[in-house]
Amino acid sequence: MMFELSQLRCFVAAAEELHFGRAAQRLNMTQSPLSRQIQLLERILNVQLLERTSRQVSLTQAGSVFLIEARRIVRLADSAALSTRRVAKGDAGRVAIGFTAVSGYHMVPCIVAQARAVLPNIELELREMVSGDQVEALLTGLVDIGFVRPPVKRQEFDSVSVLREPLMVALPAGDPRQAMAALRPQDFDGQPLIMYSRQGAAYFHDMIDSLFDEEMAAPLYIQHVTQIHSMLGLVHAGVGPAIVPESAAGLHMSDVHFRRLMTREEKPVELHMAWRRDNANPALPAVRQLCEEMTT
Repeated sequence: MMFELSQLRCFVAAAEELHFGRAAQRLNMTQSPLSRQIQLLERILNVQLLERTSRQVSLTQAGSVFLIEARRIVRLADSAALSTRRVAKGDAGRVAIGFTAVSGYHMVPCIVAQARAVLPNIELELREMVSGDQVEALLTGLVDIGFVRPPVKRQEFDSVSVLREPLMVALPAGDPRQAMAALRPQDFDGQPLIMYSRQGAAYFHDMIDSLFDEEMAAPLYIQHVTQIHSMLGLVHAGVGPAIVPESAAGLHMSDVHFRRLMTREEKPVELHMAWRRDNANPALPAVRQLCEEMTT
């Protein structure tokens, strides 16, 4: 026969109060049931835990040793119950967030820092991946929130725009266009430019392609890459200039100089937060609200 948690609670109360009346009052019960619970516990253990006289109650040597473990078990049980209630209420748990590389330069670290301050019992699991992979991860439940490039077309998702930013030109050291405060698309007509790959970076590829078509400019694309940090690495190496979102300047890469690109739309680059509308993770609403408050 194994002892019960209620018996441990009665013993701990009596051992700490060393008075059955006060222990019973502490547990909101009468003295007789408390005494019976402790007697049952002693019978199960086949050990006397408390010395009882008409004047006082004291711990036996065995009772002093058992009290240490009994307190630990009671604390663990209370902690488990509290954690379970917090998770059910959304005050605790884990939320997996997918994000593109450029959003990891500034926005995502700020969200993590704020979440630690105001949602300390919710663990954020970060996964860097391109937008297409994030869509699959949202569908399969690998991530709960995705910071993705639009459009978000899946009918299973809800989404909201969380960031709009301008385009910048990243210039290598020695490029004479550094003397200009801002550049226009026509400044790249017939000039070398590092371009985004259609596969893996379709959002930026199509945006830049349309931008030059509208302005009737035709750069000479010398490299096609997927990731913005790889693109900036090529600029740093002097391969040529590139067009990147403003947040990419947060990398502070040496020998890379940023200038504003003049476009018809002041802030053409968008980032959306997406999630499955049927996601039942109780912690998701609190994290989603925090993200919206920090980015809008």
